[in-house]
Amino acid sequence: MNLLEVSGISKRFGGVQAVKGVSFRVRKGAVKAVIGPNGAGKTTLFDLLSGFRAPDEGTVRFQDREIQGSAPHEVAALGISRTFQNLKLFGHMTALENVMVGRHVRSRAGMLAGMFQPPSARREERAIEERARAEMRFLGVEPLAHSPAGSLAYGQQRAVELARALCAEPTLLLLDEPAAGLNMRETGELADQVLRIRERGVTVLLVEHDMSLVMRISDEVAVLCFGQKIADADPRSVQRNPEVVRVYLGED
Repeated sequence: MNLLEVSGISKRFGGVQAVKGVSFRVRKGAVKAVIGPNGAGKTTLFDLLSGFRAPDEGTVRFQDREIQGSAPHEVAALGISRTFQNLKLFGHMTALENVMVGRHVRSRAGMLAGMFQPPSARREERAIEERARAEMRFLGVEPLAHSPAGSLAYGQQRAVELARALCAEPTLLLLDEPAAGLNMRETGELADQVLRIRERGVTVLLVEHDMSLVMRISDEVAVLCFGQKIADADPRSVQRNPEVVRVYLGED
């Protein structure tokens, strides 16, 4: 069963065709990677899937519902969470507060409840904190809950951002270069985390440059080059694809 279906999606910025007629599918329960050289259109593709940009052409169907052009908060409410290539944490807030932000897409209390704090709002806030702590515990960063996010090491900040995405209870998790800036040990921990996330029933779509990570955790790999898809298959088939070798992996 396909959870996400992308058909003929395109995006142009002035004279630059960032994404051109890209189509692919993501099976429910799979880990799928999108790879390609710098400038291939990978992050733009994620922007189109998560509502940060609207496509010029094409459709994005999530759970049989067209979502292209929806606002980011609408996409998040449907069950798609995202991390970013460049960290987007609130540095002055604690790690726990950052993770709790991700849960508010599932909250029911409105602005007035937030101002006057009736018992129901206080109960919901406690539940949000409990869920946030659970996700931090899952990723091994709960001891950092009360540390300012801006004071954490880079790998720790990556884990906090991932916990925030999980706190929204996604069906589909979009990871934009999650291993960027991580050392070998941290990358190995990330691989284990992604596989454990899949075991929870979350489908994962990631953009990544670290080919050892991609080959270890991915069920399928799509390859972009100059905004167009040139391959889409299992990791070993992609590794052997002559066009992929030529434009991405190198002739050797």
